[in-house]
Amino acid sequence: MENEQIKLFDSEIKIMELLWDNGLTTAKELTLLAQQKIGWNKNTTYTIIKKLVEKNAVRRDEPNFMCTPLITREQIQLAETSNLINKLYKGSKKLFFASFIGKEELSKEEIDELRRIIEKSGE
Repeated sequence: MENEQIKLFDSEIKIMELLWDNGLTTAKELTLLAQQKIGWNKNTTYTIIKKLVEKNAVRRDEPNFMCTPLITREQIQLAETSNLINKLYKGSKKLFFASFIGKEELSKEEIDELRRIIEKSGE
């Protein structure tokens, strides 16, 4: 999955968030978490788990249908950010950052940190 981008729908991301936050989890435990935190019923959660397995985002093993995330939060954040930049800013990271930063009140520390990140990425 390292170089391959995976597209997840919002509902699938919600289940992945539960997995990332809770680690190795049974499908049954995921249904209980989804019911508590999202208000979903068991069938909805199982359907989404099945879709995540088909997309190779989650592995489900016996015993107890133990669910393991096969992708990281960072992979999805990067893919979603790239999709956003491509969709709304015609692929221009410069336009994206200018638009985002232009609307934000940034502290000196945040500006310094962004500067360090930019300088490090150019190395």
